[in-house]
Amino acid sequence: MKKLVLMFTALLTISLSACLPALCAPTRSLSQKKTDTNMKQKVLVAYFSASGTTKGVAQQLAEVAGADLHEIKPAQPYTDADLDWRNKQSRSSVEMQDKKSRPAITAKLQNMKDYDIVYVGFPIWWYTCPTIINTFMEAYDFQGKTVIPFATSGGSSIKKACEDLKAAYPNINWKEGKLLNRTSRKDLEDWVKK
Repeated sequence: MKKLVLMFTALLTISLSACLPALCAPTRSLSQKKTDTNMKQKVLVAYFSASGTTKGVAQQLAEVAGADLHEIKPAQPYTDADLDWRNKQSRSSVEMQDKKSRPAITAKLQNMKDYDIVYVGFPIWWYTCPTIINTFMEAYDFQGKTVIPFATSGGSSIKKACEDLKAAYPNINWKEGKLLNRTSRKDLEDWVKK
């Protein structure tokens, strides 16, 4: 009987010692698990900024999201005259009137395939995204990626830009976009966590 009790005690000790690390390990909340998953994903913030406003927001967003930053640069930079929306003959006015306009860009990313989440930022022009964003979207394969638009604007919402992007590129996994005017770091952190 003593041998049986000793053998049972030994088996119980071995079983408990094998299970103990799992029992003692801290449990992870759903939000921690979500954060861990996001940390494993590679994130890019790509942006076009004509005046520097969107650039500032993109830099903050990249910092908060732990993302790489990429500027969508026009091959021919925009001048103040090009951006005069009151002049129907200005470069931006002409581009925005032509839905097939695709301004050339420089500095193409060689490693787009490495990213899981891509934030795409731009100023709102004529209630939508500038046509250079179409150039960017058509330059890469976004299959399997989550794409999230963000914008800055003097008075328009991002709603039409998001609708236009979804209609133009329906096979992309779009997440809800956000207008990031005068956004605090906390607002950015909350948005990125969603």
